[in-house]
Amino acid sequence: MQVGDTFTYLYHFSQDDVRRFADITGDDNPLHLDPAYAATTPFKRPIMHGMLSASVFARVFGRNFGGTGGVHLSQMLEFVRPMYPDTDYEARFECRSIDTRRHTAEITCTVVDPATGKATLRGTGVVFHKDMFV
Repeated sequence: MQVGDTFTYLYHFSQDDVRRFADITGDDNPLHLDPAYAATTPFKRPIMHGMLSASVFARVFGRNFGGTGGVHLSQMLEFVRPMYPDTDYEARFECRSIDTRRHTAEITCTVVDPATGKATLRGTGVVFHKDMFV
C-alpha cells in the first residue's frame, strides 16, 4: 500500500442482518426493528445501527485493503445521514499516510449512497499490519 491508494467496496445489510445485530448487541431500539414505530420518526422507516453500518470497515481492513491480517487500532466515525436496510452502499477508502516504523496507515473511510451520491458515514481509521509496510 502507498499513500494515495484507494479501494471501494459495495455492500448492504438486510433487515434480518439488523435483527441479528440487535440480538448480538442487545440494542433493540424500536427505531431499528419496528416499522410502525419508525414511521412516527423523521426517518419514516427502520434505520440500521450505526455500528453495523460501520462494521464493513473492519472487513475491508482485515481482508481487502492492505492485505489479509490488518488490525484496527482506532476509528473516528461521523454518522452523517441515516442508512437503511436492504439498500446498496459504496464504502470508499484512501490511504492518507503511512508510518513504516510502526507498520500503520491512516485511512479515510466514506460511505456513499450511490442513488443520491451523498455521504452517509465518514471517518478516519488507523490500521496496523505486520507485513504491510516492510
